[in-house]
Amino acid sequence: MTWFEMQPLLTQGTYDTLYMVLWSTLVTVLGGLPIGILLVLTDKGGLLRNQPLNKVLGVIVNIGRSLPFIILLIFLIPVTTAIVGTFIGPTAMIVPLAIGAIPFFARLVETAVREVDHGLIEAVESMGGGIPTLVGKVLLPQALPSLVAGVTTTVITLVGYSAMAGAVGGEGLGSKAITYGFQRFETGFMVATVVVLIVLVTVIQLIGDGVVRILARRGRTA
Repeated sequence: MTWFEMQPLLTQGTYDTLYMVLWSTLVTVLGGLPIGILLVLTDKGGLLRNQPLNKVLGVIVNIGRSLPFIILLIFLIPVTTAIVGTFIGPTAMIVPLAIGAIPFFARLVETAVREVDHGLIEAVESMGGGIPTLVGKVLLPQALPSLVAGVTTTVITLVGYSAMAGAVGGEGLGSKAITYGFQRFETGFMVATVVVLIVLVTVIQLIGDGVVRILARRGRTA
């Protein structure tokens, strides 16, 4: 296979991968952020102090993190079909990608929020600040660099998940690698796909690291 034959396939595969990853990242952040914050607030010493809820959330997150993505992907086919109308294609893959990544991101959020100086939290509590004030004025701003690092890690994880999604009709670079690189024994195409994935992950990591450094620098000068 020549480069001129590979180029449109790699371009379409990259587009589909970015489409799946970006939308699933958005859903993951919207779902994982509140869960991670709740894991902190409902724990011992938290403003919401609700051990039963905390335990339930913890169990759900742990179960979600323990399932291999390829198994979760197949298990969620009925759910994906019910939501999207099909389980094939990049749009359909957003559902299992997000569901698989939300527990992972929630734990990263929990870790980031727990690193916030407890003295600041106590100061808000002593002044009568409620949950919205604590979360919006202290927890999220103080944990922002760690949260951005967590989003970066999650995006890279989703890139890997999206490659596995290609095994069940998810399109993207993974699908192209399986169809053309493996099934048609096009070693050159497989190598090109791996190179594109490496470049994609490297760019994401560099952008994430750059944003974290900027936020950390602003935090020190604030």
